[in-house]
Amino acid sequence: MTTQEQLHQWHELAQQLRVDSIRATTIAGSGHPTSSMSAADLIAVLISKYLRYDFDNPHYPNNDRFILSKGHAAPLLYAMYKAAGVISDEELLSLRKLGSRLEGHPTPVLPWVDVATGSLGQGLPIGVGVALAGKYLDQLPYHVWVLLGDSETAEGSVWEAFDHAGHYTLDNLIAIIDVNRLGQRGQTELGWNTQAYATRARAFGWQAIEIDGNNLMEIDQAFSAALSINDRPTVIIARTKKGKGVVALEDLSGWHGKALKPEQEKKAIAELGGERHITIQVDKPEQVQPATIANPQPLQLPTYEKGAKIPTRRAYGDVLKALGTAQPDVIALDAEVSNSTYAEDFAEAFPERYFEMYIAEQQLVAAAVGLQVRQYKPFASTFAAFLSRAYDFVRMAAISRANIKLVGSHAGVSIGEDGPSQMALEDLAAFQAVWSSTVLYPSDANQTAKLVAQMSDRDGVVYLRTTRESTPVIYGAAEEFPIGGSKVVYSSPKDQATVIAAGITLHEALKACDRLKNEDITVRVIDAYSVKPIDVQTLHQAAHDTNGNLVVVEDHWSEGGLGAAVLDAFAGTGNTPTYNGPQLRLIKLAVRDMPGSGTPEQLLHAAKIDADAIVDAVKSQVRKPIGASAKLYAER
Repeated sequence: MTTQEQLHQWHELAQQLRVDSIRATTIAGSGHPTSSMSAADLIAVLISKYLRYDFDNPHYPNNDRFILSKGHAAPLLYAMYKAAGVISDEELLSLRKLGSRLEGHPTPVLPWVDVATGSLGQGLPIGVGVALAGKYLDQLPYHVWVLLGDSETAEGSVWEAFDHAGHYTLDNLIAIIDVNRLGQRGQTELGWNTQAYATRARAFGWQAIEIDGNNLMEIDQAFSAALSINDRPTVIIARTKKGKGVVALEDLSGWHGKALKPEQEKKAIAELGGERHITIQVDKPEQVQPATIANPQPLQLPTYEKGAKIPTRRAYGDVLKALGTAQPDVIALDAEVSNSTYAEDFAEAFPERYFEMYIAEQQLVAAAVGLQVRQYKPFASTFAAFLSRAYDFVRMAAISRANIKLVGSHAGVSIGEDGPSQMALEDLAAFQAVWSSTVLYPSDANQTAKLVAQMSDRDGVVYLRTTRESTPVIYGAAEEFPIGGSKVVYSSPKDQATVIAAGITLHEALKACDRLKNEDITVRVIDAYSVKPIDVQTLHQAAHDTNGNLVVVEDHWSEGGLGAAVLDAFAGTGNTPTYNGPQLRLIKLAVRDMPGSGTPEQLLHAAKIDADAIVDAVKSQVRKPIGASAKLYAER
């Protein structure tokens, strides 16, 4: 039973959290104090009684996890850290200053923050991933607490999370919706209709508890009830008031994202009872041993005979299964296309380490981010085109410094008759634009095997593009393909031009090479399988050796793909060495017109990225003056 003394202590702590949220944002001159104030009572009870966390050891496996999905309420989170004694009052007041760990929205530069938040609708989907790890992999009794804002429940990704948490009966997941009624520009869609939230959540198989989120006793009872459930996730729908505790702010529009002026701050703090500097002892978790996992084994990669025709997506499935055997921390997820990505092989071999995300690509990527919080190595696959639906989650994964492996199959016009809705033609550009990402595009099965093996231990967001069509195996099983490298597939001392390709177009480049040799034109062919980082040295050498004549050919839109990566290699920016060679005469062959349906061969030809187009481009370089070739191919 909650005592009056406990209630008083919680009230004092909640008031401190409010005061500190105001103080930090006023000195910063920006931030979200009122969004922090509405949830202060919820956080005061949570950290005083229910959260089990060792702040001295944030990576301790038994720790509960707390995700602030409404990341704009970062001042509340930082005030909580001050109350827990892990940041000083001085650091609290460094909010939003250059060089401070206390950024405008939380990021893992703080050791107690697992994932970056602030792009709304992401905290609960990521929480699903962490809860999957806890229930099915770690098999530890920790809970995942996620504080959401009511506005973000308009995001479809939130309901993907409700669906999947219900499907997987994640009784270790507790969502708290701070229903303060007011969004950025006025009332939210549902306002204070907590019953509507509850009805929706129950339809997805959740326990839903409606409370007054500014009533400490009701909060205590709800948290206790959430921990007692053992067959489904719980959502606590907490009706609160934005700006709670200060009459001039409480439940008033127009205060979202606005800091108080110093005079307003002074009055508000006085109304809240003045500054406090309470420090509490957050309870540490039980010392329960995690589930025993098998020891790593030597990796036995599949091998493929030269000349055999095998889709690289098939090789991905084979290698993923081999990784599963060798590395017990490898996890696979798929978006209901595992019979096409061949992730189904892993699912059959290791069902306890495979999670089906169905047609929910945002949840697919979010679950991968959540799983890597617990140090697992998630490989998430779907058709490359549909990863674009989850691009914001990929972008935020980079801000989270997350280590995830994404695999997109069925890319480019070469998929054939399915048509443009299924053809990823922007994926290489999209993933190259992600901070510190790695982008790989193998051309044959043995190369795929070696690259997927390296993905497992690669930090950051790693993307592998696979091909639908069967393509010849051109490399022996003993070949190595380091990330950041490339392969000179053909060269001679008399090369007149260089053709740079990757994936499906490498095979077109080799056909063109053979045809050009019959016309006494020799070309160097480079397999740029590592699109990012790209092999600058090999490209510079090729340009030097072939009088600056370069042809880049890719099954991708002309903007931002392999051609852009090659151009960047000559730009001399950042860590790229300066190019000192002949003037570049670079032709980009890429998809420029909207494709339709047809056979792969027809579509490659129509897009002018097949062997015919490569032959024409090379001839234009070696037989025409610079101005003519530049004009001709600028128009194509």
